[in-house]
Amino acid sequence: MSDILIVDDERDIRELISDILRDEGYATRLAANSDQAMTELNAEEPALMILDIWLKDSKMDGIDILKQVKRNNPDVPVVIISGHGNIEIAVAAIKQGAYDFIEKPFNIDQLLVVIRRAMETSRLRHENATLKRGEARAAEMLGNSPPYRRLRDQLDKVAKSNGRVMLTGEPGAGKEIAARYIHAQSPRARAPFVTVSCATIEPEHMEEVLFGRESAERGIEPGLLEQAHGGVIYFDEVADMPLGTQPKILRVLTEQQFQRAGGSDKVRVDLRVISSTNRDLAAEIAAGRFRQELYDRLNVVPVAVPSLAERREDIPMLAEYFIEQFHATQGLPLRELPEETSAALQAMNWPGNIRQLRNVIERVLILGDGTGPIQPSELETRNGGAGAGEALALGPQITSLALREARELFEREYLLAQINRFGGNISRTAQFVSMERSALHRKLKSLGVVGGVRVDDEVAAK
Repeated sequence: MSDILIVDDERDIRELISDILRDEGYATRLAANSDQAMTELNAEEPALMILDIWLKDSKMDGIDILKQVKRNNPDVPVVIISGHGNIEIAVAAIKQGAYDFIEKPFNIDQLLVVIRRAMETSRLRHENATLKRGEARAAEMLGNSPPYRRLRDQLDKVAKSNGRVMLTGEPGAGKEIAARYIHAQSPRARAPFVTVSCATIEPEHMEEVLFGRESAERGIEPGLLEQAHGGVIYFDEVADMPLGTQPKILRVLTEQQFQRAGGSDKVRVDLRVISSTNRDLAAEIAAGRFRQELYDRLNVVPVAVPSLAERREDIPMLAEYFIEQFHATQGLPLRELPEETSAALQAMNWPGNIRQLRNVIERVLILGDGTGPIQPSELETRNGGAGAGEALALGPQITSLALREARELFEREYLLAQINRFGGNISRTAQFVSMERSALHRKLKSLGVVGGVRVDDEVAAK
């Protein structure tokens, strides 16, 4: 995506502009009418379009083409030119999303200034889109634990289809990253990925945000559904979607079209829908807060995203990635993560999942002295205890016990933490703590721990 598409019904004009731009090192393509313009657009998206308002013997004029480009190729800047220009046309073009407006006969220097600015805008948009697609392959999709390998296998299968996906999992577990991964691996990877944050949009504004608005004063303001045309619309925490909006979304999923607020025309969209929730939607449906019909439409392919507690093996890899990321993006120290600190991280509670782990690493790098390996003691906050929700399995109550009781408590909690760390695998736990497997079984039994669960906990559960 590096050339400029010039659309003008006057051959002399389009060839003149092309010659000027080629002299400046730009590659160009030419189109004399709307049919040729749409053919060139569909063949390959240009970096920039220079578009004449008046196109003789064309099915569409420049404004019509501009509307199509803004719907199907929203990242392509469009510079409007016209020999019949006036302020009304300029305002109309800008309202429809044009980057700028130049009147014929144009000044070459003025044209080149606008083109350079527009090309820089195009470059930045392209880089931003590339970075967003790359996010799905970054840290949060790292992991070699069995649960995470199973998740990736599922996502790879799902990505090849166009089926609607419902991602479930705890807050911070990486549901949006999983959604972006599906998008990045799919045939729609070059098309938009648009997130609808159902929990943060005010209910009274939800429909305008989704469907857009049309008015004489402000022209067309595309909503998120229109912006996602050709790509993916991601409903983040879909359980928070207002009840009144749900039947309208259901209708869009059925008909693949809708009307903007204040408008009368039907807007057709081609969308893949991915949703996520951390709630029990069956309970939400039973309580009358979510429509069964919408759930049935969205939950075609259910995918569960494992919590960080279910994939503790991945914590060191993720932590090391975050250290490198914060060094590259914020200039924070590039510190080593020794094995004892990795073990401490794996033994911690992570109710906030990957998001919480990222915050802990950032805090340590900011507050630390910036030298040497990260020590387990640095995982604690200044008041001497671990941060809220980040407590180590070995609590402060150990200091109030007699030596024998403290030792038993330490051994019990230490072995529980290690068993959890290795997903209940006794053989791997025994290898790590340097014990024979049979000896570890005897130790666990003597401490009242069976299969990683305290005996008294088992009794209570019954």
